Amino acid sequence: MPASPPGREADTSDVHRAMALALRVGELLLGSGEATEIVSATMRGVTDAYGVPHCEADVNLSAITLSHVPADGGAPTTAERRVRRRLPDYDRLIAVHDLVREISAGSVPIGEARARLRRITRRVPVYPNWLLVVALALIAASASILVGGGPQVALAAFFATVLGDRASAWLARRGVAEFFQLAVAAMLGSLVAVLLIWADAPVTASAVVVGAVVALLPGRLMVACVQDGIAGEYVTATGRLFEVFFTITAVICGIGLTLYVAVRLGVPLSVENVPVAPLSLRAEQLLGAVGVTLAFAVALLVPPRHLLQTAVGGALIWAVFVQLTTYWQVPVVLATAVSAAAVGLLGTAYATRARIPSLVLTVPAICPLLPGTALYRAMLEISLDHTSAGLTSLLQALSTALALGAGVMLGAEILRALGGVEVARRIRRPAARRTRGY
Repeated sequence: MPASPPGREADTSDVHRAMALALRVGELLLGSGEATEIVSATMRGVTDAYGVPHCEADVNLSAITLSHVPADGGAPTTAERRVRRRLPDYDRLIAVHDLVREISAGSVPIGEARARLRRITRRVPVYPNWLLVVALALIAASASILVGGGPQVALAAFFATVLGDRASAWLARRGVAEFFQLAVAAMLGSLVAVLLIWADAPVTASAVVVGAVVALLPGRLMVACVQDGIAGEYVTATGRLFEVFFTITAVICGIGLTLYVAVRLGVPLSVENVPVAPLSLRAEQLLGAVGVTLAFAVALLVPPRHLLQTAVGGALIWAVFVQLTTYWQVPVVLATAVSAAAVGLLGTAYATRARIPSLVLTVPAICPLLPGTALYRAMLEISLDHTSAGLTSLLQALSTALALGAGVMLGAEILRALGGVEVARRIRRPAARRTRGY
């Protein structure tokens, strides 16, 4: 079945094949972390290309529904596909977008499109599994360097994260819920730091916790959550928000339990020893920011040809943040949002020109500003019975996380508004004029 010309509807069997293809495309996009509005628009684009116009897509975190009412009065068709696994694979995400672009141009018969989609689904990951484990550990090591830890601390954070990841994988194979997997990983990361403090090691041991926390924080989910909310997809945005909430809660529980036991056992923990990233552009801080970004990019399976651009984004967000907070005395949350907006603007501009999804660049680039230090401080203050101060730190961490997502979206919206007709066409929002706020 070739792509159909506009206005011409397909036969019943072709309708079913086109809808099945669109549902599979939507599942792959949503499973890779794409925003709801893009998933819906892409699915409608696929059905339009194959002569099945006026379809309605209903997308949430666990299911995708596609409905079609024929213009000739025939029986309507509704199909649904469950989304059971949401594992980020940005290399596969780029390939799906490339295929959809060719489908929309009318150059791919539906049989060929289905075969290509199967090959995309079954393709070997761009990086081997062992490298993904190493990348996760390098996130923690780089983050510990960013907050002032030395080589010994980076090495400890590396092995603490590997230990937590392997423990999580062991629990996953036995069917334990992901919430407890994350809690155990955070617990083991903070346990290594507690043991270093208990042994009076001459290092900034708390930086190990910060690194382990940053490796577990859901930066990808936060961006998608804010993007869905701004686009008016409130049901999906709420679902993503709860997913972010439970992920952060799991990390908090793991850290909090370890710190609570350590304080009760007399380990000399102190809020004054919580590491804070030096606000400077020295080589070690830039190396830490770039290292966090590149490690996140590898963990998200960003293709090697785009790693340099993500590294530039990580260095940029750190440089802008330092400039705003150090020289212009901008509050941390506002500086975070502005820095993320700069990355969102430039990252979306490059992604539009390169014809790739913008989150391939923007999500790894925001990771150097993930609030690992604030979360650790909050848990430590609560464990030391400084409840009021702990809740304040926790609120700052959550505000920073949301500012990152909002900033990335703000940058994309600025480009959408000022980038000209061609840019607006490429990153259009079909639902932008749906409401006036009343």
